[in-house]
Order: sequence, then structure tokens, then C-alpha cells
Amino acid sequence: MPALSEFTLYHRAVRDVRGDRLLPLSALRDTYPDVYTREAAKYAGREELAAERVLPLGCGWGDVLFFSPVHPGPLLEAVRASGREVPPLRFWTLRADALNPAWACVKRVRPWPDGRYIPPVPEDYGPYDAPTLARVSKPPAATLARLRTLPTQAPLILWSDVPHVLYRGTVPLSALGEVRV
Repeated sequence: MPALSEFTLYHRAVRDVRGDRLLPLSALRDTYPDVYTREAAKYAGREELAAERVLPLGCGWGDVLFFSPVHPGPLLEAVRASGREVPPLRFWTLRADALNPAWACVKRVRPWPDGRYIPPVPEDYGPYDAPTLARVSKPPAATLARLRTLPTQAPLILWSDVPHVLYRGTVPLSALGEVRV
């Protein structure tokens, strides 16, 4: 069985990083209110999600950092195969063993039927460990199919239906690498 050190996590690079750490949304509110306002706007129309509780970590959605265990390359290839032009994008990389497993979990993300929010249930979460990452580190076929048919005017949300790694903490910028896809 692989070790955590054999996995990489991905996070869309922020255009105007401030400070020396990645902070969750709730921490941005007091530290960098203008960045908070910009990032919180992403939840317009999805307020239920922004208010969600992360059950295994005992905190709110805004109290965690989000990472993907899936490399963005195949996801962007699927978008580009649809004919949509997407310039190269920057993503941060993080060795999976840089996170404290006691402060992390993996969340299965379910689609919202007819755009209706579905609250999480305990079964939506898994442990943050190597066996779980091994199961969720490949892009789901349904995700690739969705991205291949993404309408041109639709927002480019790569990981809306990909399991997420949720981390209740901060991450030093010095721990991040970078990949362009």
C-alpha cells in the first residue's frame, strides 16, 4: 500500500497571495477583508454550501482549505476537447504528507439534482489516509464526461464533482510547488 508521501494534492493558485500561509475563508474575513469579499462571492447562489458543516472536523465549510487529490491535467484536457479555449492555468501542488491527518478528511461530492443542495451525511466523508487517496486520485468518468460537454458560457468549475480533501488548518506557502496545465 502506498504512503501519504506518494500522493500530491492540488489547489488553484491564487492571483494575489498575501502573507506567508494559505488561510481558510473564515480567517480571510478579519485578516484580508477585500480578499474575503472576492472569494466569498463564489458562493453566490450556493449559500447552503457556504453554511455547510464539515462533520468529521467539527467546523464550517469556510473553516477549511480545499485540495483536490486529482491532477488538473486530465480535467482541463476534457474541457479543451469540448472546443472551449482555456489558457494554461496555474495550480499549487502540495505533498499529501504535509497535512496533519487528524485535521483532514476526504469528502465525496455529490451532484445537486436540479440545482438543489443536498446536505452531507456521515457516509460522504472518509479518512485522510493513503488507501482513501489511492481510491480518489483518478478523475471520475462522469466528471470527464461533464467537462467534455461543458457549455461555453458555464463557469469553469473543474472539481465540483471530484472528491475533496478538506483541511482544518493553514498551509505555509513554502510547502507549495506549482504546475501549469
